[in-house]
Amino acid sequence: MEQNNNSNPAGKERKVKGKVEIDIQRCKGCELCTTACKEHALTLSDTINIKGYRYILANNDVCTGCVNCALVCPDAVITVYRTHPKKKPVDITPTDIREQLQSIIVPAK
Repeated sequence: MEQNNNSNPAGKERKVKGKVEIDIQRCKGCELCTTACKEHALTLSDTINIKGYRYILANNDVCTGCVNCALVCPDAVITVYRTHPKKKPVDITPTDIREQLQSIIVPAK
């Protein structure tokens, strides 16, 4: 029997990717986020944090950036970043940044 994977058909790249960051020292391992994650990108670790809880680990290779995990986290220890793989990063750094910083550090006399 063939398995149908609707979330990411073979060869098709996701339009939006995500990166999940978890404050593992504050995570209590309640697993609400693992239930909310439709991509199964979150799992419970085998080790414990400083408070003695097993914490959540993220597999960012399958994350779509939907933020469901962050929304259900009762302790707000999850941050989700979205990236668009087809968009090229744009450098928004001003060309005269050194001069601007220098004028802030050493004001003109």
